[in-house]
Amino acid sequence: MATTLRNRVNAAKDRARQKLESHSSLDGWKLPRQTCTFADEGDWSNIDSDVTPLERRTWTAWSVAGFWFSDALNAQGWEAPSSIIQGGLTYREAIYVTIFGSIVDTIPLILNGYIGAEYHIPFPIVARASFGYYLSRFAVVTRMITALFWHAIQTWTGSLAMFQCIRAIWPSFLDIPNTLPHDGGITTNQMIAHFVFWTVQLPILLIPPHKLRWFFVFKVFIVLTVSVAVVIAMTKQAGGTGNIWDQEYTVSGSARSWLILSNFSSVCGGWATMATNIPDFTRYMKRPRGVSLQGLLLPLISLLIGMFGIIACSCSKVLYGEYIWSPIEIAARWDGPWGRCGAFFVGFSWVVGQIGTNLSANVISASNDLVNLFPRYINIRRGVIIITFIAGWIMVPWKIVYSANSLLTFMSGLSIFLAPIAAMLATDYWIVKRKKLDVPGLYRRHGRYRYWNGINYRAAVAFLVSVTPNVPGLAKAVSPNVSIGSGIEHIFEMSYLWGFSSAALVYCVLNYFFPAPETLLDDPITEEVKIVDGVEIVNDGVHSLTKARGRVGENGTDSSIDKPPV
Repeated sequence: MATTLRNRVNAAKDRARQKLESHSSLDGWKLPRQTCTFADEGDWSNIDSDVTPLERRTWTAWSVAGFWFSDALNAQGWEAPSSIIQGGLTYREAIYVTIFGSIVDTIPLILNGYIGAEYHIPFPIVARASFGYYLSRFAVVTRMITALFWHAIQTWTGSLAMFQCIRAIWPSFLDIPNTLPHDGGITTNQMIAHFVFWTVQLPILLIPPHKLRWFFVFKVFIVLTVSVAVVIAMTKQAGGTGNIWDQEYTVSGSARSWLILSNFSSVCGGWATMATNIPDFTRYMKRPRGVSLQGLLLPLISLLIGMFGIIACSCSKVLYGEYIWSPIEIAARWDGPWGRCGAFFVGFSWVVGQIGTNLSANVISASNDLVNLFPRYINIRRGVIIITFIAGWIMVPWKIVYSANSLLTFMSGLSIFLAPIAAMLATDYWIVKRKKLDVPGLYRRHGRYRYWNGINYRAAVAFLVSVTPNVPGLAKAVSPNVSIGSGIEHIFEMSYLWGFSSAALVYCVLNYFFPAPETLLDDPITEEVKIVDGVEIVNDGVHSLTKARGRVGENGTDSSIDKPPV
Protein backbone atom coordinates (compact mmCIF):
# COMPACT_ATOMS: atom_id res chain seq x y z
CA MET A 1 0.00 0.00 0.00
CA ALA A 2 2.83 2.38 0.83
CA THR A 3 4.40 1.74 -2.57
CA THR A 4 1.09 2.40 -4.34
CA LEU A 5 0.58 5.63 -2.43
CA ARG A 6 4.15 6.73 -3.19
CA ASN A 7 3.64 6.04 -6.90
CA ARG A 8 0.44 8.05 -6.94
CA VAL A 9 2.12 11.00 -5.22
CA ASN A 10 5.03 10.90 -7.66
CA ALA A 11 2.63 10.70 -10.62
CA ALA A 12 0.73 13.72 -9.29
CA LYS A 13 3.99 15.62 -8.91
CA ASP A 14 4.97 14.78 -12.48
CA ARG A 15 1.62 15.96 -13.83
CA ALA A 16 1.87 19.19 -11.85
CA ARG A 17 5.43 19.76 -13.09
CA GLN A 18 4.44 19.10 -16.70
CA LYS A 19 1.47 21.46 -16.42
CA LEU A 20 3.62 24.16 -14.86
CA GLU A 21 6.20 23.82 -17.61
CA SER A 22 3.56 23.91 -20.34
CA HIS A 23 2.17 27.18 -18.89
CA SER A 24 5.53 28.87 -18.53
CA SER A 25 5.03 30.63 -21.87
CA LEU A 26 2.07 32.47 -23.36
CA ASP A 27 1.49 29.71 -25.91
CA GLY A 28 0.92 27.29 -23.06
CA TRP A 29 -2.24 29.18 -22.06
CA LYS A 30 -3.90 28.83 -25.46
CA LEU A 31 -7.30 27.17 -25.38
CA PRO A 32 -8.34 24.40 -27.79
CA ARG A 33 -9.83 25.79 -30.99
CA GLN A 34 -13.28 24.39 -31.76
CA THR A 35 -13.39 22.30 -34.93
CA CYS A 36 -16.98 23.27 -35.65
CA THR A 37 -16.54 27.00 -35.05
CA PHE A 38 -17.79 29.61 -37.52
CA ALA A 39 -14.78 31.85 -36.87
CA ASP A 40 -12.49 32.79 -39.76
CA GLU A 41 -9.50 30.60 -40.52
CA GLY A 42 -6.70 31.88 -38.32
CA ASP A 43 -9.08 33.57 -35.85
CA TRP A 44 -9.63 31.92 -32.50
CA SER A 45 -12.84 30.86 -30.87
CA ASN A 46 -13.64 28.56 -27.96
CA ILE A 47 -16.63 26.66 -26.64
CA ASP A 48 -17.81 29.59 -24.46
CA SER A 49 -17.99 32.06 -27.36
CA ASP A 50 -19.32 29.68 -30.02
CA VAL A 51 -22.92 28.56 -30.48
CA THR A 52 -24.03 26.78 -27.29
CA PRO A 53 -23.55 23.00 -27.64
CA LEU A 54 -26.66 20.83 -27.44
CA GLU A 55 -25.57 19.18 -24.20
CA ARG A 56 -25.43 22.60 -22.50
CA ARG A 57 -28.95 23.60 -23.52
CA THR A 58 -30.48 22.43 -20.26
CA TRP A 59 -32.59 25.38 -19.14
CA THR A 60 -36.40 25.25 -19.14
CA ALA A 61 -39.08 27.71 -18.05
CA TRP A 62 -38.52 26.47 -14.48
CA SER A 63 -34.85 27.32 -14.81
CA VAL A 64 -35.80 30.87 -15.83
CA ALA A 65 -38.06 31.12 -12.78
CA GLY A 66 -35.28 29.90 -10.50
CA PHE A 67 -32.82 32.25 -12.17
CA TRP A 68 -34.97 35.31 -11.50
CA PHE A 69 -35.82 34.32 -7.95
CA SER A 70 -32.10 33.97 -7.40
CA ASP A 71 -31.13 37.19 -9.17
CA ALA A 72 -33.82 39.51 -7.81
CA LEU A 73 -33.54 38.32 -4.20
CA ASN A 74 -30.57 40.47 -3.24
CA ALA A 75 -29.77 43.06 -0.60
CA GLN A 76 -30.00 45.92 -3.13
CA GLY A 77 -33.58 44.86 -3.92
CA TRP A 78 -34.36 45.08 -0.20
CA GLU A 79 -32.69 48.47 0.18
CA ALA A 80 -33.85 50.32 -2.95
CA PRO A 81 -37.51 51.02 -1.92
CA SER A 82 -36.35 52.07 1.55
CA SER A 83 -33.84 54.41 -0.07
CA ILE A 84 -36.70 56.00 -2.03
CA ILE A 85 -38.54 56.71 1.24
CA GLN A 86 -35.39 58.04 2.85
CA GLY A 87 -34.99 60.38 -0.11
CA GLY A 88 -38.21 62.24 0.77
CA LEU A 89 -41.08 60.24 -0.79
CA THR A 90 -43.58 57.87 0.83
CA TYR A 91 -44.21 54.14 0.77
CA ARG A 92 -46.75 54.63 -2.04
CA GLU A 93 -44.12 55.95 -4.44
CA ALA A 94 -41.67 53.28 -3.29
CA ILE A 95 -44.18 50.56 -4.21
CA TYR A 96 -45.38 51.77 -7.58
CA VAL A 97 -41.96 53.00 -8.69
CA THR A 98 -40.60 49.53 -7.91
CA ILE A 99 -43.43 47.82 -9.82
CA PHE A 100 -43.43 50.04 -12.90
CA GLY A 101 -39.64 50.30 -13.03
CA SER A 102 -39.44 46.51 -13.07
CA ILE A 103 -42.16 46.26 -15.73
CA VAL A 104 -40.27 48.65 -17.99
CA ASP A 105 -37.12 46.59 -17.53
CA THR A 106 -38.91 43.43 -18.61
CA ILE A 107 -39.41 44.88 -22.11
CA PRO A 108 -35.74 44.62 -23.17
CA LEU A 109 -35.31 41.53 -21.01
CA ILE A 110 -37.93 39.65 -23.02
CA LEU A 111 -37.02 41.11 -26.42
CA ASN A 112 -33.29 40.49 -26.03
CA GLY A 113 -33.78 37.22 -24.19
CA TYR A 114 -35.47 35.73 -27.23
CA ILE A 115 -32.31 36.30 -29.30
CA GLY A 116 -30.21 34.10 -27.05
CA ALA A 117 -32.93 31.45 -26.73
CA GLU A 118 -33.55 31.32 -30.48
CA TYR A 119 -29.96 31.36 -31.78
CA HIS A 120 -28.05 30.17 -28.65
CA ILE A 121 -25.34 32.81 -28.93
CA PRO A 122 -23.96 35.11 -26.18
CA PHE A 123 -24.40 38.87 -25.92
CA PRO A 124 -20.98 39.80 -27.41
CA ILE A 125 -21.86 37.91 -30.59
CA VAL A 126 -25.42 39.27 -30.70
CA ALA A 127 -24.07 42.82 -30.47
CA ARG A 128 -22.21 42.41 -33.78
CA ALA A 129 -25.50 42.36 -35.69
CA SER A 130 -26.33 45.93 -34.65
CA PHE A 131 -22.95 47.52 -33.84
CA GLY A 132 -20.71 45.81 -36.40
CA TYR A 133 -17.82 43.41 -35.86
CA TYR A 134 -15.45 45.95 -34.27
CA LEU A 135 -17.80 48.53 -32.73
CA SER A 136 -19.50 45.71 -30.85
CA ARG A 137 -16.36 45.54 -28.72
CA PHE A 138 -17.19 49.03 -27.42
CA ALA A 139 -20.60 47.73 -26.29
CA VAL A 140 -18.93 44.69 -24.76
CA VAL A 141 -16.38 46.77 -22.82
CA THR A 142 -19.12 49.17 -21.64
CA ARG A 143 -21.19 46.30 -20.36
CA MET A 144 -18.14 44.64 -18.76
CA ILE A 145 -17.25 47.81 -16.84
CA THR A 146 -20.77 48.15 -15.43
CA ALA A 147 -20.84 44.45 -14.54
CA LEU A 148 -17.54 44.94 -12.71
CA PHE A 149 -19.00 47.79 -10.65
CA TRP A 150 -22.07 45.73 -9.77
CA HIS A 151 -19.88 42.77 -8.89
CA ALA A 152 -17.84 44.98 -6.58
CA ILE A 153 -20.99 46.32 -4.87
CA GLN A 154 -22.57 42.89 -4.43
CA THR A 155 -19.26 41.47 -3.15
CA TRP A 156 -18.90 44.19 -0.53
CA THR A 157 -22.48 43.65 0.64
CA GLY A 158 -21.70 39.95 0.94
CA SER A 159 -18.60 40.80 2.95
CA LEU A 160 -20.70 42.83 5.40
CA ALA A 161 -23.03 39.84 5.69
CA MET A 162 -20.04 37.57 6.38
CA PHE A 163 -18.97 40.07 9.08
CA GLN A 164 -22.25 39.36 10.89
CA CYS A 165 -21.73 35.60 10.62
CA ILE A 166 -18.23 35.85 12.12
CA ARG A 167 -19.11 38.23 14.95
CA ALA A 168 -22.19 36.13 15.81
CA ILE A 169 -19.96 33.08 16.37
CA TRP A 170 -17.01 34.96 17.92
CA PRO A 171 -18.20 38.18 19.64
CA SER A 172 -14.58 39.15 20.35
CA PHE A 173 -14.18 39.65 16.60
CA LEU A 174 -15.60 43.14 17.20
CA ASP A 175 -12.71 43.92 19.56
CA ILE A 176 -9.94 43.40 17.02
CA PRO A 177 -7.97 46.66 16.95
CA ASN A 178 -7.88 48.53 13.67
CA THR A 179 -4.40 48.72 12.18
CA LEU A 180 -5.46 50.16 8.81
CA PRO A 181 -5.45 53.91 7.97
CA HIS A 182 -8.60 55.69 9.16
CA ASP A 183 -9.15 57.27 5.75
CA GLY A 184 -9.02 53.87 4.02
CA GLY A 185 -12.76 53.32 4.41
CA ILE A 186 -12.32 49.85 5.93
CA THR A 187 -11.26 48.44 9.29
CA THR A 188 -9.12 45.40 10.04
CA ASN A 189 -12.02 43.14 11.01
CA GLN A 190 -13.97 44.25 7.94
CA MET A 191 -10.97 43.37 5.79
CA ILE A 192 -10.86 39.91 7.38
CA ALA A 193 -14.58 39.42 6.65
CA HIS A 194 -14.05 40.60 3.09
CA PHE A 195 -11.21 38.15 2.55
CA VAL A 196 -13.25 35.27 3.99
CA PHE A 197 -16.26 36.08 1.80
CA TRP A 198 -14.13 36.47 -1.33
CA THR A 199 -12.44 33.13 -0.61
CA VAL A 200 -15.75 31.34 -0.06
CA GLN A 201 -17.32 32.94 -3.12
CA LEU A 202 -14.61 32.16 -5.69
CA PRO A 203 -15.00 28.35 -5.97
CA ILE A 204 -18.78 28.68 -6.24
CA LEU A 205 -18.42 31.22 -9.03
CA LEU A 206 -16.32 28.70 -10.96
CA ILE A 207 -19.30 26.36 -11.39
CA PRO A 208 -20.37 26.33 -15.09
CA PRO A 209 -23.63 28.28 -15.74
CA HIS A 210 -25.55 25.24 -17.01
CA LYS A 211 -24.95 23.44 -13.68
CA LEU A 212 -26.19 26.16 -11.33
CA ARG A 213 -29.86 25.23 -10.99
CA TRP A 214 -29.65 23.61 -7.55
CA PHE A 215 -27.64 26.46 -6.08
CA PHE A 216 -30.35 28.89 -7.25
CA VAL A 217 -33.02 26.70 -5.60
CA PHE A 218 -31.06 26.73 -2.34
CA LYS A 219 -30.66 30.49 -2.47
CA VAL A 220 -34.40 31.04 -3.01
CA PHE A 221 -35.22 28.84 -0.03
CA ILE A 222 -32.73 30.38 2.42
CA VAL A 223 -33.26 34.04 1.47
CA LEU A 224 -37.06 33.87 1.46
CA THR A 225 -37.18 31.93 4.72
CA VAL A 226 -34.86 34.29 6.59
CA SER A 227 -36.49 37.43 5.09
CA VAL A 228 -39.95 36.33 6.25
CA ALA A 229 -38.53 35.49 9.68
CA VAL A 230 -36.89 38.93 9.97
CA VAL A 231 -40.12 40.74 9.07
CA ILE A 232 -42.13 38.66 11.56
CA ALA A 233 -39.60 39.19 14.35
CA MET A 234 -39.36 42.93 13.70
CA THR A 235 -43.13 43.47 13.60
CA LYS A 236 -43.59 41.43 16.79
CA GLN A 237 -40.97 43.44 18.68
CA ALA A 238 -42.26 46.74 17.33
CA GLY A 239 -45.88 45.87 18.15
CA GLY A 240 -46.91 46.31 14.50
CA THR A 241 -45.50 47.53 11.23
CA GLY A 242 -44.47 50.95 12.49
CA ASN A 243 -45.55 54.41 11.36
CA ILE A 244 -43.86 54.62 7.99
CA TRP A 245 -47.33 54.41 6.42
CA ASP A 246 -48.13 57.82 7.95
CA GLN A 247 -44.92 59.51 6.83
CA GLU A 248 -45.47 62.78 4.94
CA TYR A 249 -43.64 64.11 1.89
CA THR A 250 -40.55 66.19 2.49
CA VAL A 251 -40.72 67.62 -1.05
CA SER A 252 -43.65 69.07 -2.97
CA GLY A 253 -44.77 70.37 -6.36
CA SER A 254 -42.66 69.80 -9.45
CA ALA A 255 -39.65 68.85 -7.30
CA ARG A 256 -41.57 65.81 -6.10
CA SER A 257 -42.54 64.82 -9.65
CA TRP A 258 -38.95 64.98 -10.85
CA LEU A 259 -37.79 63.09 -7.77
CA ILE A 260 -40.24 60.30 -8.62
CA LEU A 261 -38.90 60.15 -12.18
CA SER A 262 -35.34 60.10 -10.88
CA ASN A 263 -36.09 57.17 -8.58
CA PHE A 264 -37.90 55.43 -11.42
CA SER A 265 -34.75 55.67 -13.54
CA SER A 266 -32.71 54.35 -10.61
CA VAL A 267 -34.89 51.25 -10.34
CA CYS A 268 -34.64 50.72 -14.10
CA GLY A 269 -30.88 51.22 -13.90
CA GLY A 270 -30.66 48.42 -11.37
CA TRP A 271 -31.60 45.92 -14.09
CA ALA A 272 -29.98 47.70 -17.04
CA THR A 273 -27.06 45.26 -17.09
CA MET A 274 -29.32 42.21 -17.23
CA ALA A 275 -31.53 43.82 -19.89
CA THR A 276 -28.43 44.10 -22.04
CA ASN A 277 -26.71 40.76 -21.48
CA ILE A 278 -29.70 38.45 -20.97
CA PRO A 279 -28.69 36.40 -24.08
CA ASP A 280 -25.70 35.17 -22.03
CA PHE A 281 -28.19 33.09 -20.03
CA THR A 282 -31.10 32.40 -22.38
CA ARG A 283 -28.59 30.81 -24.77
CA TYR A 284 -28.76 27.76 -22.47
CA MET A 285 -32.52 27.30 -22.94
CA LYS A 286 -33.91 24.27 -24.75
CA ARG A 287 -36.60 26.39 -26.42
CA PRO A 288 -37.64 30.09 -26.27
CA ARG A 289 -41.07 29.63 -24.70
CA GLY A 290 -40.00 30.40 -21.14
CA VAL A 291 -38.43 33.78 -21.98
CA SER A 292 -41.69 35.74 -21.58
CA LEU A 293 -42.01 34.43 -18.02
CA GLN A 294 -39.61 37.21 -17.00
CA GLY A 295 -42.38 39.77 -17.57
CA LEU A 296 -44.32 38.34 -14.65
CA LEU A 297 -41.55 37.23 -12.32
CA LEU A 298 -39.35 40.33 -12.07
CA PRO A 299 -42.08 42.79 -10.95
CA LEU A 300 -43.53 40.30 -8.47
CA ILE A 301 -40.18 39.36 -6.92
CA SER A 302 -39.03 42.98 -6.80
CA LEU A 303 -42.25 43.98 -5.04
CA LEU A 304 -41.96 41.09 -2.57
CA ILE A 305 -38.39 41.79 -1.49
CA GLY A 306 -39.07 45.55 -1.56
CA MET A 307 -42.05 45.17 0.79
CA PHE A 308 -39.86 43.19 3.19
CA GLY A 309 -37.45 46.13 3.16
CA ILE A 310 -40.16 48.76 3.70
CA ILE A 311 -41.75 46.93 6.64
CA ALA A 312 -38.40 46.21 8.31
CA CYS A 313 -37.31 49.80 7.77
CA SER A 314 -40.54 51.05 9.37
CA CYS A 315 -40.13 48.78 12.38
CA SER A 316 -36.53 49.89 12.84
CA LYS A 317 -37.75 53.43 13.54
CA VAL A 318 -39.84 52.13 16.44
CA LEU A 319 -37.13 49.87 17.82
CA TYR A 320 -33.97 51.88 17.22
CA GLY A 321 -35.18 55.45 16.74
CA GLU A 322 -34.11 55.71 13.09
CA TYR A 323 -34.97 54.28 9.67
CA ILE A 324 -32.47 51.55 8.79
CA TRP A 325 -32.68 50.55 5.14
CA SER A 326 -30.09 47.74 5.14
CA PRO A 327 -31.03 44.27 6.47
CA ILE A 328 -27.42 43.71 7.47
CA GLU A 329 -27.34 46.93 9.51
CA ILE A 330 -30.52 45.79 11.26
CA ALA A 331 -28.88 42.47 12.15
CA ALA A 332 -25.85 44.38 13.47
CA ARG A 333 -28.14 45.81 16.22
CA TRP A 334 -28.92 42.34 17.56
CA ASP A 335 -26.89 41.10 20.51
CA GLY A 336 -27.15 38.46 23.19
CA PRO A 337 -27.40 34.70 22.51
CA TRP A 338 -30.66 34.84 20.56
CA GLY A 339 -29.74 38.10 18.87
CA ARG A 340 -26.42 36.71 17.64
CA CYS A 341 -28.18 33.57 16.44
CA GLY A 342 -30.55 35.71 14.38
CA ALA A 343 -27.66 37.84 13.12
CA PHE A 344 -25.84 34.70 11.96
CA PHE A 345 -28.78 33.46 9.90
CA VAL A 346 -29.39 36.91 8.40
CA GLY A 347 -25.72 37.16 7.53
CA PHE A 348 -25.63 33.62 6.11
CA SER A 349 -28.73 34.18 3.98
CA TRP A 350 -27.27 37.31 2.39
CA VAL A 351 -23.89 35.63 1.91
CA VAL A 352 -25.71 33.04 -0.18
CA GLY A 353 -27.89 35.75 -1.73
CA GLN A 354 -25.02 37.93 -2.88
CA ILE A 355 -23.04 35.00 -4.27
CA GLY A 356 -26.11 33.91 -6.24
CA THR A 357 -26.65 37.41 -7.61
CA ASN A 358 -22.99 37.72 -8.58
CA LEU A 359 -23.31 34.39 -10.38
CA SER A 360 -26.47 35.22 -12.28
CA ALA A 361 -25.98 38.91 -13.02
CA ASN A 362 -22.35 39.95 -12.90
CA VAL A 363 -19.55 37.41 -13.08
CA ILE A 364 -20.82 35.25 -15.95
CA SER A 365 -21.68 38.39 -17.92
CA ALA A 366 -18.30 40.05 -17.51
CA SER A 367 -16.51 36.74 -18.13
CA ASN A 368 -18.36 36.31 -21.43
CA ASP A 369 -17.08 39.75 -22.39
CA LEU A 370 -13.49 38.74 -21.68
CA VAL A 371 -14.01 35.53 -23.64
CA ASN A 372 -15.12 37.61 -26.62
CA LEU A 373 -12.19 40.01 -26.36
CA PHE A 374 -9.51 37.33 -25.80
CA PRO A 375 -10.91 33.99 -27.03
CA ARG A 376 -7.47 32.49 -27.62
CA TYR A 377 -6.56 32.59 -23.92
CA ILE A 378 -9.69 33.17 -21.84
CA ASN A 379 -12.71 30.96 -21.28
CA ILE A 380 -15.48 31.59 -18.76
CA ARG A 381 -13.59 29.84 -15.96
CA ARG A 382 -10.45 31.95 -16.38
CA GLY A 383 -12.58 35.04 -16.88
CA VAL A 384 -14.32 34.43 -13.54
CA ILE A 385 -10.99 34.41 -11.71
CA ILE A 386 -9.83 37.64 -13.38
CA ILE A 387 -13.15 39.47 -12.92
CA THR A 388 -13.54 38.38 -9.30
CA PHE A 389 -10.03 39.54 -8.39
CA ILE A 390 -10.48 42.93 -10.09
CA ALA A 391 -13.91 43.63 -8.58
CA GLY A 392 -13.09 42.28 -5.14
CA TRP A 393 -9.75 43.98 -4.59
CA ILE A 394 -8.50 46.36 -7.27
CA MET A 395 -11.76 48.34 -7.38
CA VAL A 396 -11.84 48.79 -3.55
CA PRO A 397 -15.60 48.16 -3.35
CA TRP A 398 -15.90 49.53 0.20
CA LYS A 399 -15.39 53.01 -1.23
CA ILE A 400 -18.09 52.75 -3.93
CA VAL A 401 -21.17 52.64 -1.73
CA TYR A 402 -21.46 54.84 1.33
CA SER A 403 -25.05 56.17 1.54
CA ALA A 404 -28.55 55.77 0.16
CA ASN A 405 -28.14 58.73 -2.18
CA SER A 406 -24.90 57.41 -3.62
CA LEU A 407 -26.53 54.04 -4.34
CA LEU A 408 -29.38 55.66 -6.27
CA THR A 409 -26.97 57.95 -8.14
CA PHE A 410 -24.81 55.01 -9.12
CA MET A 411 -27.79 53.01 -10.39
CA SER A 412 -28.93 55.97 -12.49
CA GLY A 413 -25.45 56.47 -13.89
CA LEU A 414 -25.25 52.90 -15.12
CA SER A 415 -28.47 53.12 -17.08
CA ILE A 416 -27.38 56.02 -19.32
CA PHE A 417 -24.73 53.80 -20.95
CA LEU A 418 -26.59 50.50 -20.99
CA ALA A 419 -30.09 51.65 -21.96
CA PRO A 420 -29.12 52.60 -25.55
CA ILE A 421 -27.23 49.33 -26.03
CA ALA A 422 -30.22 47.26 -24.88
CA ALA A 423 -32.54 49.37 -27.05
CA MET A 424 -30.48 48.87 -30.20
CA LEU A 425 -30.12 45.12 -29.68
CA ALA A 426 -33.90 44.80 -29.43
CA THR A 427 -34.88 47.15 -32.27
CA ASP A 428 -32.24 45.71 -34.58
CA TYR A 429 -33.44 42.13 -34.07
CA TRP A 430 -37.21 42.67 -34.02
CA ILE A 431 -37.72 45.67 -36.32
CA VAL A 432 -34.69 46.07 -38.60
CA LYS A 433 -33.61 42.44 -39.09
CA ARG A 434 -37.10 40.99 -38.45
CA LYS A 435 -35.64 38.12 -36.41
CA LYS A 436 -33.49 36.88 -39.31
CA LEU A 437 -29.79 36.60 -38.49
CA ASP A 438 -26.83 35.01 -40.27
CA VAL A 439 -25.15 33.15 -37.40
CA PRO A 440 -21.98 32.16 -39.32
CA GLY A 441 -21.70 35.77 -40.54
CA LEU A 442 -21.66 37.04 -36.94
CA TYR A 443 -18.35 35.24 -36.41
CA ARG A 444 -16.69 36.56 -39.60
CA ARG A 445 -14.39 39.56 -39.50
CA HIS A 446 -15.25 40.38 -43.14
CA GLY A 447 -18.73 38.88 -43.08
CA ARG A 448 -22.21 40.25 -43.55
CA TYR A 449 -22.06 42.43 -40.43
CA ARG A 450 -18.84 44.26 -41.19
CA TYR A 451 -20.73 47.43 -42.25
CA TRP A 452 -18.10 50.17 -42.72
CA ASN A 453 -14.71 48.83 -41.58
CA GLY A 454 -16.42 46.84 -38.82
CA ILE A 455 -18.43 49.84 -37.58
CA ASN A 456 -22.16 50.43 -37.97
CA TYR A 457 -22.31 54.23 -37.90
CA ARG A 458 -26.09 54.07 -37.29
CA ALA A 459 -25.47 52.49 -33.90
CA ALA A 460 -22.70 55.00 -33.09
CA VAL A 461 -24.95 57.98 -33.88
CA ALA A 462 -27.88 56.55 -31.89
CA PHE A 463 -25.62 55.89 -28.90
CA LEU A 464 -24.26 59.46 -28.92
CA VAL A 465 -27.74 60.97 -29.25
CA SER A 466 -28.86 58.91 -26.28
CA VAL A 467 -25.90 59.37 -23.95
CA THR A 468 -24.70 62.94 -24.60
CA PRO A 469 -27.65 64.83 -23.01
CA ASN A 470 -27.32 62.68 -19.88
CA VAL A 471 -23.62 63.29 -19.25
CA PRO A 472 -23.97 66.80 -17.66
CA GLY A 473 -26.67 65.50 -15.32
CA LEU A 474 -24.50 62.57 -14.29
CA ALA A 475 -21.59 64.95 -13.62
CA LYS A 476 -23.78 67.10 -11.36
CA ALA A 477 -25.15 64.04 -9.56
CA VAL A 478 -21.65 62.84 -8.78
CA SER A 479 -20.32 66.33 -7.97
CA PRO A 480 -23.09 68.74 -6.80
CA ASN A 481 -20.79 71.73 -7.33
CA VAL A 482 -21.17 71.37 -11.11
CA SER A 483 -23.55 74.00 -12.51
CA ILE A 484 -25.90 73.05 -15.38
CA GLY A 485 -29.26 74.23 -16.70
CA SER A 486 -32.46 72.86 -15.19
CA GLY A 487 -33.63 71.47 -18.54
CA ILE A 488 -30.58 69.31 -19.12
CA GLU A 489 -30.70 68.21 -15.48
CA HIS A 490 -34.29 67.02 -15.91
CA ILE A 491 -33.24 64.80 -18.84
CA PHE A 492 -30.92 62.96 -16.48
CA GLU A 493 -33.75 62.56 -13.98
CA MET A 494 -35.57 60.47 -16.60
CA SER A 495 -32.33 59.00 -17.93
CA TYR A 496 -33.50 55.46 -18.59
CA LEU A 497 -36.64 56.49 -20.45
CA TRP A 498 -34.71 59.00 -22.54
CA GLY A 499 -31.76 56.69 -23.12
CA PHE A 500 -33.82 53.71 -24.24
CA SER A 501 -36.48 55.49 -26.33
CA SER A 502 -34.14 57.97 -28.05
CA ALA A 503 -31.64 55.26 -29.06
CA ALA A 504 -34.41 52.98 -30.36
CA LEU A 505 -36.04 55.77 -32.37
CA VAL A 506 -32.84 57.17 -33.90
CA TYR A 507 -31.56 53.69 -34.77
CA CYS A 508 -34.81 52.73 -36.49
CA VAL A 509 -35.00 56.01 -38.43
CA LEU A 510 -31.40 55.74 -39.64
CA ASN A 511 -31.93 52.15 -40.77
CA TYR A 512 -35.15 53.11 -42.57
CA PHE A 513 -33.57 55.91 -44.61
CA PHE A 514 -30.04 54.44 -44.84
CA PRO A 515 -30.44 50.66 -44.73
CA ALA A 516 -27.63 48.11 -44.90
CA PRO A 517 -29.16 45.75 -47.48
CA GLU A 518 -26.45 43.08 -47.10
CA THR A 519 -27.67 42.44 -43.53
CA LEU A 520 -31.37 42.04 -44.42
CA LEU A 521 -32.26 38.40 -45.05
CA ASP A 522 -35.28 36.52 -46.34
CA ASP A 523 -34.52 33.57 -44.07
CA PRO A 524 -32.28 33.04 -41.05
CA ILE A 525 -28.97 31.28 -41.62
CA THR A 526 -27.76 28.93 -38.91
CA GLU A 527 -25.33 26.70 -40.80
CA GLU A 528 -22.86 26.74 -43.67
CA VAL A 529 -21.83 24.22 -46.30
CA LYS A 530 -18.16 23.93 -47.24
CA ILE A 531 -17.10 22.04 -50.35
CA VAL A 532 -13.96 20.05 -49.63
CA ASP A 533 -12.61 17.69 -52.32
CA GLY A 534 -15.98 17.80 -54.06
CA VAL A 535 -17.89 16.77 -50.92
CA GLU A 536 -20.40 18.99 -49.09
CA ILE A 537 -19.34 19.40 -45.47
CA VAL A 538 -22.07 20.84 -43.22
CA ASN A 539 -21.09 23.04 -40.26
CA ASP A 540 -23.91 24.09 -37.94
CA GLY A 541 -21.56 25.39 -35.25
CA VAL A 542 -22.66 22.65 -32.84
CA HIS A 543 -21.92 19.18 -34.21
CA SER A 544 -18.66 17.89 -35.59
CA LEU A 545 -18.28 18.59 -39.30
CA THR A 546 -20.41 16.10 -41.23
CA LYS A 547 -20.83 15.17 -44.87
CA ALA A 548 -23.93 16.44 -46.59
CA ARG A 549 -25.84 14.25 -49.02
CA GLY A 550 -24.33 13.94 -52.51
CA ARG A 551 -21.22 15.36 -54.10
CA VAL A 552 -20.93 18.72 -55.74
CA GLY A 553 -18.13 20.64 -57.40
CA GLU A 554 -15.55 19.62 -59.92
CA ASN A 555 -12.30 20.37 -58.13
CA GLY A 556 -10.74 20.05 -54.72
CA THR A 557 -10.56 23.74 -53.88
CA ASP A 558 -12.29 24.91 -50.71
CA SER A 559 -15.18 27.31 -50.95
CA SER A 560 -18.16 28.09 -48.77
CA ILE A 561 -21.74 29.12 -49.24
CA ASP A 562 -24.42 30.03 -46.76
CA LYS A 563 -27.46 27.84 -46.55
CA PRO A 564 -30.75 28.55 -44.75
CA PRO A 565 -31.85 25.93 -42.23
CA VAL A 566 -34.07 23.11 -43.47
